[in-house]
Amino acid sequence: MEITYSQIKNNTEINLLIEKGNQVLRELGYTEHSRKHAAKTAETAAMILKELGYGKHKVELARIAGYMHDIGNSINRTDHAHTGGVLAYGILKELGMPLEDVLTVTSAIGHHDEATGTAVDEVSAALILADKSDVRRNRVQNPYPAKFDAHDRVNYAVLSCKMTIDKEKRIISVQIELDDTICTVMDYFEIFLKRMVMCRKAAEKLQCRFKLSANGNKLC
Repeated sequence: MEITYSQIKNNTEINLLIEKGNQVLRELGYTEHSRKHAAKTAETAAMILKELGYGKHKVELARIAGYMHDIGNSINRTDHAHTGGVLAYGILKELGMPLEDVLTVTSAIGHHDEATGTAVDEVSAALILADKSDVRRNRVQNPYPAKFDAHDRVNYAVLSCKMTIDKEKRIISVQIELDDTICTVMDYFEIFLKRMVMCRKAAEKLQCRFKLSANGNKLC
């Protein structure tokens, strides 16, 4: 039976896992990983595949993977991609999703973290690009600017972040505007270097090139 994104987004168990994960990360001093981040990741992942001409079914799987990708944080931030994949496997099987689709979604979730993952197919590639491009000021959960860590400072400095897809030239571009009184372009690149390398490889999995610019400066 086909499972839709609407069913996933309105599933009480999944939403509780997401919110518990965000509660855990807030206590640990991490940026926001709530349902807002889940939904933004879902829609961006779907947009990437849709713009590149992939079919509706694959677009829907990317949307589902995007929404569920951080549920493992409810257990522990360490290895959250792996535990998230295991949690998603049980939930999606119980909902009646076809096993092949379950495996596509859980593999994407299990490979989305830069410490241990990489793009292994189109759905995982779209998830990685969507997740790593969600950089914005209102993801900072620390109310005390004097206590910001490097990731808080970078996210707080972001005034806008826009992704564009050029299907004809096969280019995925992310344009960021930073308040450089808070964070310099070099600070951004230093903090997010591993993520940007991961995005480049994800774009290549989609037969695209990845381009990143910050304040008009090309970083890759």
